[in-house]
Amino acid sequence: MKRWFKRTAPPPPTLARSEPPWLFAVALATTLPHVLTQPFWLSAWAALCWAWAVLLWRGDRRLPVRWLLLPLALAGALAVRLEFGSFFGREPGVAVLVLFMALKLLEMRQRRDAVVVIMLGYFLLLTHYFAAQDIPTALWMLFTLWLITAALLRLHAGVLAVRPLLAQSARLLAQAMPLMLIFYLFFPRIPGPLWGMPQDAFSARTGLSESMAPGSIGQLVQNGAIAFRARFATAPPAQNRLYWRGPVLEIFDGRRWQSAPPAPAQAESETTIEALSAPVHYELTLEAHGQRWLLALDAPQRLPADARTDTRLTTLLPRALESRHRFRLSAALDYRFNREETQAVRAANLALPAGFNPRTLALAAEWRARNSPEEIIATALAHFRNEAFYYTLQPPQLGHHSVDDFLFSTRRGFCEHYAAAFVVLMRAAGIPARVVTGYQGGEINPHDGFLVVRQSDAHAWAEVWLAEHGWVRIDPTAAVAPQRIEQGLANALSAGEPLPFFMRAGNDWLRPLLRRWEALNNAWQQEVLGYDSLRQRDLLEKLGLPGGWQTLAWLLGSLSLLSLGLLTLLLLHQRHKLPPEIRIWQDALRRTGVHCAPSESPLALAERLQKEHPELARQLHPVISAFLHVRYAPDGSEHLAALRAAAAALPRRSFL
Repeated sequence: MKRWFKRTAPPPPTLARSEPPWLFAVALATTLPHVLTQPFWLSAWAALCWAWAVLLWRGDRRLPVRWLLLPLALAGALAVRLEFGSFFGREPGVAVLVLFMALKLLEMRQRRDAVVVIMLGYFLLLTHYFAAQDIPTALWMLFTLWLITAALLRLHAGVLAVRPLLAQSARLLAQAMPLMLIFYLFFPRIPGPLWGMPQDAFSARTGLSESMAPGSIGQLVQNGAIAFRARFATAPPAQNRLYWRGPVLEIFDGRRWQSAPPAPAQAESETTIEALSAPVHYELTLEAHGQRWLLALDAPQRLPADARTDTRLTTLLPRALESRHRFRLSAALDYRFNREETQAVRAANLALPAGFNPRTLALAAEWRARNSPEEIIATALAHFRNEAFYYTLQPPQLGHHSVDDFLFSTRRGFCEHYAAAFVVLMRAAGIPARVVTGYQGGEINPHDGFLVVRQSDAHAWAEVWLAEHGWVRIDPTAAVAPQRIEQGLANALSAGEPLPFFMRAGNDWLRPLLRRWEALNNAWQQEVLGYDSLRQRDLLEKLGLPGGWQTLAWLLGSLSLLSLGLLTLLLLHQRHKLPPEIRIWQDALRRTGVHCAPSESPLALAERLQKEHPELARQLHPVISAFLHVRYAPDGSEHLAALRAAAAALPRRSFL
């Protein structure tokens, strides 16, 4: 009759006193960058949990009981749900990871808890690129990866000094670099971010929108963030020729301008562009803005394969732009657009809401009675140029009759005020007109030759339709503040206006530093982050290899095996460099199946084996004695033969 014995599992190993500081450092390094993007309450929550855990460790006090952590976790999860409306998506997912990391610090009793903290650290490390992919983020990620790997070594390598641990972590990362480079060059490039989710399509973006109200663009231009960069094949055009077209706004409700619904597909064939000048070729690097428009230079000629121009001359992508992307385009700066326009489009661009702006309508009717369309346009521009109008980012509030208030009372406004008032005047005078939004101008960075266009270059202008001419651009801002169009925003505004920080007076010393930094960051974006499927295909062509996933799979597998083989040979070569007594000692331990931590001395090992496995201690005694003589006796080399003989006499069996 067989007896069944219940084997009692040994208790899981607990954390040593010196191990939690490494885990505290991992938690701090991986969550600190998210302070800039996550809600304040979540940062405060994580900081309180981290400080609580540190204080408990320093005072050598017991951690909170597990039943107390459960309501804390539920409360945190509920707060994330209320803040983001969901647990799914980029921002709520990162918030949950930060929450888990903070709470896990308060239950680090055993080694497996520490491993969970390490794994959470690796996951949180990946999320740093969700918010930014610039050079500082990359450097911080490298530092944090080095720290996490050192903490992992500390858990499994025993008690070692800080410097050897950090050095070993650096060696491991250096050994991984060839594989990282192989995967970077030859892993198939997937368009769009790997972390994209449907909910993320609705996350906020800074930039233009499909609507415009008084003050909306004025608020946008106070943001100095880069919207896109352009590099021209030849000398860049003059500043006053750079109009980057975005949404076209045709519907006016008396207060707000909005984009009209998309035109039917068959109407797109009616779009005709007559180029009157040689094409200008350029490459556009567009930041993610979460919209479909491409912000091409007026008027677009050659477009990317998957882009198209709609009936309003706006260049559209097939889907919203959720990651930085480069496009090659060309434009004709002199052109005619839709000289033959449909009656429906002309009628839509004559519509005005009833009951708004009677004084403006009366002024336009007076001009219409005695002038041709060209003369009406010239009269309106002269009105803006000669009357006491002011260009400002701080216009007064407008009332119900917003255009009347602007034209006859306040006379202070930004580009959207002048463009909207001009279009209303033109429509009231019987001339089809609409508002066009986008960006105007830009600044050449002398360090890399790229034209930098910022959110502060956002602009609004007008288009009118004239028989035999088609749609013609008219910029009323040029009549009021020509410096804005020819020299940029900072030269058109008076002192005291709320400009972006780098444009303000007194910051001249900062601009050269900013340009150098932006050139360096642009090189990082173009050469490293901008390595896409097209550049990968170009690399394969330079190597004389056919494109396709089969080639990439073959290259990836072959180079990975080669890299691993070379690394193995390097490690074997380093192993043979070890002193002979160390190699014999390690072989003896492997032969008997004995585990000896790096922090455990041979004498401490002998004492432990004497208690746990006396027979094995007796067999290892000659090896340990000879090893100690070789290492520490004055005539140690003379005992090397005895060490080899003692190791060779060991039986091949595993006791542990």
